[in-house]
Amino acid sequence: MLHLIPELRRRWALRKAPAGPLRDYLETPFPKPSADYRETGLLAVDLETTGLDPKRDAILSVGYLDIRHNRIDLSNACHRLVRTECAIPEASAVVHQITDDQAAAQGKRLDEILAELLQKLAGKVMIAHHATLEKGFLGNACRRVYGVGLPIPIIDTQALAKRTFERRHIPYKDSDLRLHTLSESYNLPRYRAHNALSDALATAELFLAQASYRDRGKGIPLRDLLTYGG
Repeated sequence: MLHLIPELRRRWALRKAPAGPLRDYLETPFPKPSADYRETGLLAVDLETTGLDPKRDAILSVGYLDIRHNRIDLSNACHRLVRTECAIPEASAVVHQITDDQAAAQGKRLDEILAELLQKLAGKVMIAHHATLEKGFLGNACRRVYGVGLPIPIIDTQALAKRTFERRHIPYKDSDLRLHTLSESYNLPRYRAHNALSDALATAELFLAQASYRDRGKGIPLRDLLTYGG
């Protein structure tokens, strides 16, 4: 019954959401858990943030792209800088290569970016690596902007990797679960880390490799890939 939780949360949140982008998103039912993942709308998402605490830290940038019929679609790929309300810490600027000047000149307000992202996510499953971070920051952002959190069906490529290691009784370290380490294990291209769009692309490629290795062309029901909890 775990696969029913995202849909139940959607219906609960719909009763409380005000008119606007979040309500529009919530009015679209989530994909059926029994559906073949290959026929399901998927959106790979990555956030770059100033830290790991959604209540204290800020979103710096958002990157996302579609996966359609088991293929990555770059035609509508999107990378947005966020116009932050506070100064970007020096350590974050060094890691993410995003400065206050860049955010001010090129950034958009978080509520504008959320509206765009929610429109893209409607009726789809979000794919992210270590999705706890994306789920926490996006949920907190929606509570700040709309007063309601963000229920969303999620496939976490890190969780899929852990399941594979554990199913095969292969010992692993935290470093073995990093996005680029796993990408290398599938001989996937290596991109510059800490860029939201390139990390979203790396996540999409990793997911397709993981799914292809598992399904052998037979397909997998969505419920077998979803991450539950949190």
